Amino acid sequence: MLSLTVPERLALKSRAHQLKPTVMIGNAGLSESVLKEIAQTLKIHELIKIRVMAERPQREEILAAICAQLNATPVQHIGKILVIYQPNPEKQQIELKKMPRHKGKKPLTKKQLGSRT
Repeated sequence: MLSLTVPERLALKSRAHQLKPTVMIGNAGLSESVLKEIAQTLKIHELIKIRVMAERPQREEILAAICAQLNATPVQHIGKILVIYQPNPEKQQIELKKMPRHKGKKPLTKKQLGSRT
């Protein structure tokens, strides 16, 4: 399973915010055909949302199984929505950059720091 740094994960979360779920997993759970569909969709898009219609413990197991079998990494799990990322070396669509920092801001003075406590 891949590992992401915090800035990379935040960048992927912001990109996934506008996505619609591309794969739905019903109460039957994770089957081979659903896993093949997820693998195919990950090759095309690299970052996908999956809607899972199961209880929370089952959703966590499904997320772990998908990531382990497809060598992907979980980005986010909110409610019934799972966000998964798998980089495609042939077609690098998503470029992971560090989060931009605010430039030009001055550090706080001693007086400002003292008033914060």
